[in-house]
Amino acid sequence: MLSKKTKYGIKALTFLARQEDQTPVAIADIAKSETISLKFLESILLLLRHSGFLGAKKGKGGGYYLIKEPKDINMAHVYRILEGPIALLPCASHNFYEPCADCSDETTCAVRKLMTEVRDNTLLILENNTLADIAF
Repeated sequence: MLSKKTKYGIKALTFLARQEDQTPVAIADIAKSETISLKFLESILLLLRHSGFLGAKKGKGGGYYLIKEPKDINMAHVYRILEGPIALLPCASHNFYEPCADCSDETTCAVRKLMTEVRDNTLLILENNTLADIAF
């Protein structure tokens, strides 16, 4: 299942992408609009800021804003930042590979074969969508 962190991160990015003038938006406004806990949203937006998706302005009129165009924000990258590996098993992961302790032969493992197919199809969908694709 998708974590709330990832779900809320995508909702927040979508909200920011839909802002017409791309001026900073207060965290409280995003939280209220998207029905997200303010404290939880703060940690998510901070992670997205440190990952190069968002900028922040302090003080009056401050808040968060996109520093990239929505068309340049790939959803596979967002997913990996917020959720971690796309693969459901470490033995099926490209970037976070680890062998399964209970597997005697990866080449004949039916579970790995199925989960590799799930990963490939999920990755295809995420890589072929940008924030612009899902926000507008």
